[in-house]
Amino acid sequence: MAAPLTAPPSAPLPTSATWGDPITETLELTGARCALSRGLIAAGDWALAFPAPGRLKIQAVMQGVVWLVIEGVEHPVRLEAGDIAVFAGDRRYTLASDPAVPPIDALPVLRATTETFFHAGDEGRDAVTIGGHIDLNTTGRDLLLSALPPLMHVSATTAEAPAACWLMDQTLHEMRSAAPGAAFAAEHLAQLLFVQVLRVFLTDASADTYPVGWLRALADERVAPALRLMHGDPARPWTLTELARAAAMSRTSFAQRFKEVAGVPPLTYLCTWRMRLAQHTLCREDTPVAAIASALGYGSESAFSNAFKRTTGVAPRRYREAVRAN
Repeated sequence: MAAPLTAPPSAPLPTSATWGDPITETLELTGARCALSRGLIAAGDWALAFPAPGRLKIQAVMQGVVWLVIEGVEHPVRLEAGDIAVFAGDRRYTLASDPAVPPIDALPVLRATTETFFHAGDEGRDAVTIGGHIDLNTTGRDLLLSALPPLMHVSATTAEAPAACWLMDQTLHEMRSAAPGAAFAAEHLAQLLFVQVLRVFLTDASADTYPVGWLRALADERVAPALRLMHGDPARPWTLTELARAAAMSRTSFAQRFKEVAGVPPLTYLCTWRMRLAQHTLCREDTPVAAIASALGYGSESAFSNAFKRTTGVAPRRYREAVRAN
């Protein structure tokens, strides 16, 4: 994946041809970066219990069958070759040949070798799986984690599976390679794999799968067109009438539906999204507050500052100072 986009000093907000796509914008604002951990080769009867990783976890099965048991998730998940799972990092989990096999602590097994791949169970390679995690900035932990379901399972049987399988194969190849830049390439391929999971899940999963929030709104066919309009031109003074028209709904029905799936009224969402963009710019650039205010459609710096303080609890300049101090 290419290096993350950053705005030039002359532009107070990040700009590219892809802005207006909520997924691209969110991954940029959250600083989402995938870091690979280790690969597992296993055979026979085996089960490894892992502590909560503390970060969004991604697990891809390259060969065989691996069962995933997540604390708090009712049913074990059978992952076959080509399947990918992304799940919350606040829960302990187990990887196993069968959910009925009593697990052992995975940490001593991991510490027993410094190799890229570690082994479990008998000799052989009935199953091969690679794992990683998604690092997020403070905004990301609030914006992305709260919008995702506890588990996203993308099957190798989906229409988009060939692209995901190619990425998995390339990632595995780079993990095993001693070629210059192999680790860098593997982690960027894994990041593309995470994006592919989001794409597939957003396309195939029911909107009800998601918690109430922006991802559920994006997955909702009725309100998604209005959401995309707001993301495409956040500085425009959108009215409820315009947004309802984009959704082909009455003002009342649209406002009610949007709040049901997003958790907040449409114009409140728009204001909050503007403040997310402002936070991103304040963290990364020296753009004057007045320029940020203008770029986000505010008629004055004071109007913007008041809206920013209502949303974040601090004034823009104080926010910038606090971020840089840390």
